[in-house]
Amino acid sequence: MNNREIIEAYYRYANAGDWMAWCDLFAEDQVMDEQLAGHIEGLSTLREMMKGMGENYKVFQNVPKHILIDGDQGAVVSHISARAMKYPDEPIEADVMNYFRFKDGKIVYMANFHDSKPFEPFLRQFS
Repeated sequence: MNNREIIEAYYRYANAGDWMAWCDLFAEDQVMDEQLAGHIEGLSTLREMMKGMGENYKVFQNVPKHILIDGDQGAVVSHISARAMKYPDEPIEADVMNYFRFKDGKIVYMANFHDSKPFEPFLRQFS
């Protein structure tokens, strides 16, 4: 896959809830700075974290609005519409910016940026 295809697959797998295929897009030594989960290193750590994703969201859609690829870097502006499993009557709506770095057909670094307040129903599930 080229870098644009990797990004398209990233959103396609996330929106389908296919989190293990989503994880397959990342390199073994991946590094992620995730707005809610923090700093995540290594594919095995990411896979373990993502196992519970389907149990924590009743609905999760992350729709890309703008995609930019520049060599081995990419950026996507998207919009998340979601519902937390325990609080499905409280919609989560957030605009997001993701930054990606690629190497050898895999994501080696990803960071996302968004307002955390809309995710309060999701976070409340863990308190």
